Amino acid sequence: MIVMKAEATKAEIDNVVKEIHKYGLKADISHGEFRTVIGLVGDETKIPFSHFAVLPGVKEAFMIETPYKLISKEYGKQFHEVAGRRVIKIGDITIGGDEPVFIAGPCAVESRQQVMRIAEGIKKAGAQVLRGGIFKPRSSVHSFQGLGAVGWEQAEEALSWLREAGDKYDMAVITEVRGETQVDLVAKYVDIMQIGTRNMYDQDLLVSVGRKHKPVLYKRHFGAGIEEFLSFAEYIAAEDNKDIILCERGILPLGKGKNFTRYTFDLSAIPVIEKETYLPVLADPSHATGRRDLIFSMSCAAMAAGACGLMIETHYNPAESLVDSQQMITPEELGEVITAARSIHKLVASARNKE
Repeated sequence: MIVMKAEATKAEIDNVVKEIHKYGLKADISHGEFRTVIGLVGDETKIPFSHFAVLPGVKEAFMIETPYKLISKEYGKQFHEVAGRRVIKIGDITIGGDEPVFIAGPCAVESRQQVMRIAEGIKKAGAQVLRGGIFKPRSSVHSFQGLGAVGWEQAEEALSWLREAGDKYDMAVITEVRGETQVDLVAKYVDIMQIGTRNMYDQDLLVSVGRKHKPVLYKRHFGAGIEEFLSFAEYIAAEDNKDIILCERGILPLGKGKNFTRYTFDLSAIPVIEKETYLPVLADPSHATGRRDLIFSMSCAAMAAGACGLMIETHYNPAESLVDSQQMITPEELGEVITAARSIHKLVASARNKE
């Protein structure tokens, strides 16, 4: 990381970037209120740091030891003024700010009527972001793959329903991108692009999504360690896109745990990740538990652990859903979760401010 002096000129910054390029690396430039910070992307063993430290306009140059340098707390504190956390804004919605954010909706978009009805319900409950899957990754080829699997025309129509519902009820919209060929189409309609847990390791997809410069919700793989999770998130950040929302959604259970919950909800990962990075962290209790009767308690637990929001699957009649009906709650139940979650978030924030 190269920290420029407060009075560094544009010419001096451009000269540092030119030197970085000379060694075959990319430069990640972040402008803070008082200084400019330049991160190096690539094989840093090729460069002499002593050379960069004495360039005109440079205050200091030093190594960040973690493999996820661009999203590390150490890097972010140089230019993020608000409690060391990145605040992502989408219209009037703030993710990572003083108020929690709630993402809700069906696992899969099935019809225009379904999406509009659910959108109305979750808006009344207090959600700010509408979710709905178009391209569904499934374990079995015989399972419903989402309307995107029917054909490109049907996929675009379903995306238009999602967008229409979001606009009508004044909510941002999010859907998962399952492959590189879908990136351009999805980017036309959504405010947030989601990388699902099964694609956490897909480097080419991460790069493609990062280049769209839209906020990205990035889910942890159920078998990934925290260092892996953050290291792969770096692929998005390296494309000059740090509007990344990290999401904890459960890891593989040990022993016979899967008989009781779908995954093991790794609540400890939330505060650990917050200590490592400046990116906001959400929690998904729906996929973590796979049980609607556990959503309320585990949502409260996630907020107490420090999550800045929740992603919850919601349907007016969960039994009708073609996908994951057992883990969906109703809009009325969502309202109860949101009310409790906001109270816990306020309590945790108040306690932290006293420290």
